[in-house]
Parts: sequence; structure tokens; C-alpha cells
Amino acid sequence: TKKIPLYIDLISPTIIMQPMMPPSGPMPPPGAMPQPGGQPMGPPPGFNPAQPPEMSKEVKKRLKQLKQKLDKFKRAVLLKYKKDVVGITLLPPPPQNPQEQLTDEQKKALSKEIPVLVLVQYKPNKKTNFMTYIKSLEENLNRIAKTIDPKIIPRSMDIEELKESCLDQKYDMLRALAMSAPIYDPKDTIAAFKISEVHKSMVLQKFEKYIVSYVAAGSLFRGDKKSNDIDVYVVVDDTDVKKMSRYELKEKLRSIIVTMGFDAARITRVDKQFHVQTYILTDFWDSLKDAHPVIFTFLRDGVPLYDRGVFMPWKLLLKMGRIKPSSEAIDMHMDLGEKLLERTKAKLLSIVSEDIYYALLNPSQAALMLYGLTPPTPAETIQLMTDIFVKKEKILEQKYVDMLQSVRTSYKKIEYRKIKELTGAEVDSFLKNADSYLKRIKKLFKQIETKAEKKSFEEIYDSCVSITKEAMEVYELKVGKQLEKQFETFVNDQNFASSLATTLKELVKAKKDAKLTKAEIEKAKKDGRVFIKSMIEIVQRKKGIDLKKATVRVKYGDKFGQLTFIGSTVFVQKDTGVKTKGIMKAKVTSKGRLEKLTKSNLTELQNTLENTTSFEKAALSATMMKDLKDIFGKDWSLIVN
Repeated sequence: TKKIPLYIDLISPTIIMQPMMPPSGPMPPPGAMPQPGGQPMGPPPGFNPAQPPEMSKEVKKRLKQLKQKLDKFKRAVLLKYKKDVVGITLLPPPPQNPQEQLTDEQKKALSKEIPVLVLVQYKPNKKTNFMTYIKSLEENLNRIAKTIDPKIIPRSMDIEELKESCLDQKYDMLRALAMSAPIYDPKDTIAAFKISEVHKSMVLQKFEKYIVSYVAAGSLFRGDKKSNDIDVYVVVDDTDVKKMSRYELKEKLRSIIVTMGFDAARITRVDKQFHVQTYILTDFWDSLKDAHPVIFTFLRDGVPLYDRGVFMPWKLLLKMGRIKPSSEAIDMHMDLGEKLLERTKAKLLSIVSEDIYYALLNPSQAALMLYGLTPPTPAETIQLMTDIFVKKEKILEQKYVDMLQSVRTSYKKIEYRKIKELTGAEVDSFLKNADSYLKRIKKLFKQIETKAEKKSFEEIYDSCVSITKEAMEVYELKVGKQLEKQFETFVNDQNFASSLATTLKELVKAKKDAKLTKAEIEKAKKDGRVFIKSMIEIVQRKKGIDLKKATVRVKYGDKFGQLTFIGSTVFVQKDTGVKTKGIMKAKVTSKGRLEKLTKSNLTELQNTLENTTSFEKAALSATMMKDLKDIFGKDWSLIVN
């Protein structure tokens, strides 16, 4: 702990020790810190900043005591100067002057000192001038420090005084802030100077040849009450670039400098957004020449944290009133105003003609597609919305279709240049109606989905009832009004699965319940599909058994034929090996004769079988035997089983 430079993070609940960042200017290697005698000393081999060295119990105890003292000092200062204090931070020990000869006792006393900076913002008033205020502040700080611990050495500085030191290119305090540990920093002012100084040091160490100015700007450095980010600007000299284009130099350096910004945020652990803007010197000059307002604000409010004689001369010339916009710049800004106004008017038109119109049209087309229609054209959409949702389904109010029609009418008028200008109030009205329309369309989507689900369930329910009736008719049972009870008796008599009767009961109950949830409807549909499949198998099995009873097979020569008796009609297949040919049909008379033998086909046979619910047992009379001899020849025989 004596060899490795450390700083104390007093913001976090626990005290964390990390390597101090090096100061800017003529910099020692990263991780080094001036030691007595002016010689930098780097961290030992194998040192990892992510894993600080283990502290002894004695060191932990001392750090805890130090934190308690500094917290007490902070509370006492804020009790008296809270409105004025911008930040309080623990400073690193000041570097020793190598020419100054100190005794061992003096060195030991210096090593025990706890330097603390209290950064304030003086507010001018009639009662106290600046010098009196600072003198009183320092006296009170010293008195507070002595009552807590005489080793605490407080130092006060006004925020404007810190900025003035930067203007005078005196960066000692910035270097100290970079290595400090903030104790109180409500507006992140200390954090802003801290991260900026660390980032500046990294940039200068790599690109000192190209950097002419490093300037802090933005609301935080102006001292605004509320600031959301930290803004810095880097001006790069591109006047002597030969190996690449100016644009290429700017982009190459910008990418690296911005990446360094992320590294600086990680090292300092500053959470505020850190924005880095990069200018090349020629662009900076052009913007200054053209009187660009951003550059004038930049010069007026910027605080140079590093400058090679570029930023400060222009800042002072602006302050002296020597930088004045040219007549060309004035005309350009005047023309720019008119152009921006025209562009604003065009944007208002485009909001209605493009954004709002399509914001209403596309969801409307989606609603029609959800209903089951193919994507309609824009012209068809409005009429279909009226015909289907307003008139047919009665789930949408006409006023919403009128809103869509109004937007489309305006869209067409803008397209044909009949409307050339819209007021902000008109656009607000369109936006209000569009918001109301979209909310209603979302509700319409739910209505369509509910209706579609209900319709789908009703179709499955109707199919379940139909197949139930068909099954009972196949078994030659009469279907009455109490379908559920009859079906339950039928299932028990035939020894079918009892779950079939339960499913039918639940489907009937679901049909009567008008407040089913989506999950309940989906379950009923799923159960219904399983029920239909099971009942089809029962019907087909029964029909297959009855059909066998109504079928007679015949053998003649090396061929096989088949007779299928369906009511008073018999279908004759002369050759079952060729199913699509040789099919005939005839009427069976009361005397058992085959009458009017005519040609038929497989389709007619299949349709007749599907439409027949029950089959009678085949019966061959002696007279029919003679007719079969005419069909199959003399040498034919019946096949049994």
C-alpha cells in the first residue's frame, strides 16, 4: 500500500482502492504518479487495476476512520454553505518541490495531511463582495476542519476561478481533480472536469501533434441548474495533411478519440453521458467565417482545458467585439430562415399526406385481412370498412370511417396541389383524430378475433352435433330433443369410451356460455376436433360392417365380381380387379328380379354409399340367380366369408 498509488472512492458504500490516473501535460507513463524527487513510479509487474491489492486490517481501519471524518466535514460544510457548494473532493498529496529541503519530521507531517477542495459558486450580492466572501469561507472551513481533525487541510475555490485558471493555461488544479476522490458532487461538476482531464491526457499522449485545442462546453460547464451530459470538443489541425484527405483524417482520429471517451468513462466510473465532438481546423475556420451560431456559442461559453494558441485568441477577439459576421453570412442566415420556414410548411403537408394517411390506412387494411379478405386497394378500403364492419357486422361506428375518409380526401387534395398549406391547428386536429382512430382499430381487432373464434367454435360444434346424429342413425336410433342424454345411453349401450359423452356435454355447455375466455374456446375447439375424429371412426366402422353384410362376392372363371345391395338398388361390378370399369346398376323388383340393368360408374357408387346411413342384409332369390347367370355366365359361384 505504500508503493502503489491509490485513491479512495468515497461515493460507493465500500472503500475501493484503484490506481490513480496520471496528470496531463508532460506525462509520465500510464499508472505513474509524481513521487518525492519528481520521479514517476509505475505500478509493479503483474498489477491488475480490476483486482486491487489486498489491504491489511490496519489499513482498512484507517480508511474507515478517514471516511467518517470526511463525511462529518462534508455535513458541517453543507449545513452552512449548501446553496453555494458545487462539490467537495479529496485531493491527492501535492507534489514536493525537489529544490525545497525538508526535514524528516516535516516530510512525515506532510504525508499525514488530508487535502480537501471545496468548490463553490459565488453569487454576487449587495452585502458581501467576492474577496470578503472567500476570506470568510476559508476561515469557516479551517475552523470546521480543526474541530474534526487538524490534519484536514481545506482549500476553497470558486468555479469561475477554476475556469479562469484554464483560460490562463494553468492546469494544476485540473490534474489534481483528475486524481481526486469526490465526496460531494450533486451536479457532477467534479466528475465532468475529472473525466475530461483523463480523456484529454489520453488524447494528447497519442495525438499531441494534431490537437490544437481541447475545449469543455455545454450546460454542465456553464453551471446550469440541470444538465444531462458532458460535452467536450477537440479541434484537430489538418493544415499540414499530405498522406490522406482532410475528411479521412477527421474520421480516423474521431473514431479513436470517441473510443478513448468510453475508456475514460470506464476508468473514472462517471455515469453521465460523455459526448466528444471532433472538428478539423479548416472547418472550424469556415464556420467562424460564415458566422455559424454554434461556433459563436462554442467560443463564448467554452472552457479550454488545452490550447496551442488557437481557441483563446478567437475567444478574446469575440469578447472584444472584433469578430463580426460578414454581409454574405448575414444574407445566408436570412435566406436560411425563409428556406427553413418553407421546409416546415412542406413537413406539415407531408405529415398529413404521408404519415397520418398511411398510419390510418394500413391498420384498416390489416383489419379487413384479419376478417378474411384479400388485401384491398386504398380506394376499396373505406367502402369495405363501411359495408362489413359498420353495416354487416355492426361492430364499428360510422364516425371512425368518416375520419379515414377525411384524411384520404385531404391526402388527395395535397397530392393534386389543391391544398398547398396547412396550419399547425389543422395538423393537431388530424393527429388527435388519428390517435382516436388507431385506439378504436385496436379494439376492432379484438372484436374481429373474438367473432372469428366464436364462429370457428360454432362450426366445430355444429359438426360435432351432426356427426353425433349420423352415428345414432347408423345404429338405427331415433334422435330426439334430448341429444345429450340419448347419446350418453348410446355410448353406454355400445361400450364406447365414456369421455365421448362427457365431451359432448362440455361442448353444449360451452355453446350456451357467452363469456368464454380465449383459452376456454381454444380448449373446446381442440376437444371438439378429437370428438369428431372419434365419431367418424365409429360411423365408418359401423358402415363398413353393414356394407359387408350388404355385399356378395362372385367368382367366374379366373375373375371376381361383386354385388352391393343398397335399398332397392344393386350395383354390379363385373371385375373387382378393374375398379373403374364394368360397373352397372339395376332395380330389384318385389319378386327379386334384376330390372333395367344400366351402366354406372365408381363415382356414383361412392356417392350412394356416403349418403346411405344403413344397409340391409343381402338376399339372393332363385329368380335373381337366373339373372346373375346372364351377367356372369353359366359357370359362376358365390364366395362365402
